[in-house]
Amino acid sequence: MSSLGAVYSGAGLTTTITDPTNQSSLHAWLPEAMFADYNDTDQMVQLIKSMKVITIGSGLGTDDHSCEIMETVFDTVTPDQILLIDGSAITMVAERGLKLPDAKLIFTPHQMEWQRLSGIKMADQTEERNKAARDKIGGIVVLKSDRTEVYTPDEVYQNTTGTPAQATGGMGDTLAGIIGGFVAQFDNEVDAVLAAVYSHSAIADELANTHNQSLKMITSAPVIPAKGQKTKDSTNKGRKRRLGNGRYPTTMNNHHNEKGGSQHINDTP
Repeated sequence: MSSLGAVYSGAGLTTTITDPTNQSSLHAWLPEAMFADYNDTDQMVQLIKSMKVITIGSGLGTDDHSCEIMETVFDTVTPDQILLIDGSAITMVAERGLKLPDAKLIFTPHQMEWQRLSGIKMADQTEERNKAARDKIGGIVVLKSDRTEVYTPDEVYQNTTGTPAQATGGMGDTLAGIIGGFVAQFDNEVDAVLAAVYSHSAIADELANTHNQSLKMITSAPVIPAKGQKTKDSTNKGRKRRLGNGRYPTTMNNHHNEKGGSQHINDTP
């Protein structure tokens, strides 16, 4: 689902590094994605070096092998690359004390994962405390909830779009892919993240009207290109703190990256 989100949001060349048992199902769902075996460390290192964006954690798991993959990625990425840390990868950073690499970091935790990473209990996750934790950890933090908040080095944004129908397994995985796809294409990482968060929820709002109370994000990925232009047209109307209702703050320059593509590392497609 992360790879689907990336491909359908325009990431370009996308490689999914996963267990070989997942290759057939990956290509059945997403023939556009390239496949690589996450047991082949040498190949993985070479692929990581060639990519602008690496997304890790969706479905990866937290066993020793997963930790070894994390360490390989952390040792390989450079300060010029964007590393999106999601799901299991966030848990491993918190529980195994992994040192974060020198890269452009984006974290996409839900509230429990943020509790593990920041040490702030869910009930105590105020904007002030979250901002202080982000300042310590660094990067951009997309704190997923019913009103997702995006913590950047300079501002805090709250997403006012979205629907209860998004409380569906895989929703966060798809969001991670969309964020990866957007930051792979546009120069300003903060604006790209904000655009991705807004687009993900705005599209879900529209789909919820036709999918009733149950919304499977797997069905929304193919409509991202169709609805994306409408969402994009509602942007660029001034920088405000809240996302939604036509007031979303972004500047997207539509400049494709030089390296091209993005890479997703997981255990299940």
